[in-house]
Amino acid sequence: MNKRYTKMLSGLAIGAVLGYLYYYYIGCASGTCAITSNPYISTAYGAMIGLVFMWPAKEKDTASDDKENTQTI
Repeated sequence: MNKRYTKMLSGLAIGAVLGYLYYYYIGCASGTCAITSNPYISTAYGAMIGLVFMWPAKEKDTASDDKENTQTI
């Protein structure tokens, strides 16, 4: 498996676990909190946040930068 996908899946899994742990230890007991009152929503939200943090950044294209920086006389 590609290193990029492994990093994204680990972020997804860690985020899901942390989302569930947030629900379990801190969650909303009254049921009025939209995210933390339901374990499924809290886990999914944590997974999305973990995926966003591990999403690969756009790599800079160095080949086009070299072409732009050279000047012709």
